[in-house]
Amino acid sequence: MALSLRVRGPEGQATLRVEPAASVAEFKALLAEKTGVPAELQEVRGGFPPKLLQFPADAAASVASLGIQSGDSLTVTRLPGSVAAAPAAAAAPAAAGVPAAAAPAAAAASNGHHSLTGLSEDEQLARAIALSLGKAVPDLPAQAPRPAAALPPPQRQRAASPARSHPVSSGSSAAQQGAPTSVPLPDGTVVVRRIIDSDNSCLFNAVGYVTQHSRRLAPQLRQVIADAVLADPLEWNEAVLGKEPADYCRWIKDPSKWGGAIELSILSRHLGREIAAFDIQTLRSDIYGQDAGHSERVMVIYDGLHYDALAVAAYEGAPESLDVTVVPCSGPRCEAVMAGARALTAKAHAARQFTDTANFTLRCGVCQIGLKGEKEAVEHAKATGHTNFSEY
Repeated sequence: MALSLRVRGPEGQATLRVEPAASVAEFKALLAEKTGVPAELQEVRGGFPPKLLQFPADAAASVASLGIQSGDSLTVTRLPGSVAAAPAAAAAPAAAGVPAAAAPAAAAASNGHHSLTGLSEDEQLARAIALSLGKAVPDLPAQAPRPAAALPPPQRQRAASPARSHPVSSGSSAAQQGAPTSVPLPDGTVVVRRIIDSDNSCLFNAVGYVTQHSRRLAPQLRQVIADAVLADPLEWNEAVLGKEPADYCRWIKDPSKWGGAIELSILSRHLGREIAAFDIQTLRSDIYGQDAGHSERVMVIYDGLHYDALAVAAYEGAPESLDVTVVPCSGPRCEAVMAGARALTAKAHAARQFTDTANFTLRCGVCQIGLKGEKEAVEHAKATGHTNFSEY
């Protein structure tokens, strides 16, 4: 009986059927057809936690020798250093995340080269659950190879836009095939989504881009947040932070940790600008620092797992060097840009370029019990040790 597999690649998700007796060479050709990743450049991960699939040296060996089973989810990425085909590179950037962009998106394909080392139990489990569902990798530190996927454990304070932690691309991760990336404004300028690397610091680097046109400011901005918390432990207390201020400061300076609403609030105050955060799933736009009397505003966008920057390009396809990232907090220009940003968010929502980690439905591959959302899956895995989930 043919194996039915869920396959996730840089161009999206597909279902693949292959006979167990088929050769590995035939299997890799099918993967190339479904994902756009040439056979010689493929790295394939599966299982839970996700592990690199070891292909035998003999390309005539059968698919059955790989140990995969019908219903498994596989993630296909390009070998490190390989470059996407020219058409993909020429395309306009898609969403982030996880995700990846179409133009700069060759970088997104490297998300699969990661391990779970150094994460908490909850983080390990959540990320592995995400990968088992074929999600793209959200922010993972470049130095420690970790698996493609990333749903942060539920944390009330780590709320991204309004109420969630880390930054999807996927879904997720943010950049998915066909994701809208720009909306024209009446004056000929364009609200555009600028892709931020998935390296666990997307929130900080998105803020760095819209305030200083740099994607390399995460360490400095993490330190800014730690300093602000230590300077006022009464305001930033354990009840707000979810941990003692000193512990929080050590935590937020760790490049593998994600930021959310607390960090956006502190950065808005430090930078003296409002930060508008657009949430693709809920269509909310939360403005941090709105009552602080700031005169300027910057914008970021969140897909459930990942943050990207929003800018105003001089024209469609204009280079980033011409981006305007700071707009007035009020007036016709502000209203026009905010309307464009809302329209872009709505288009991404209509294209389902977000990850709803609270409500997706899962089935345990061991006991076949139905589960709803990441929280139930995490609890079930901890109680039973079952870690093979599929979405239905």
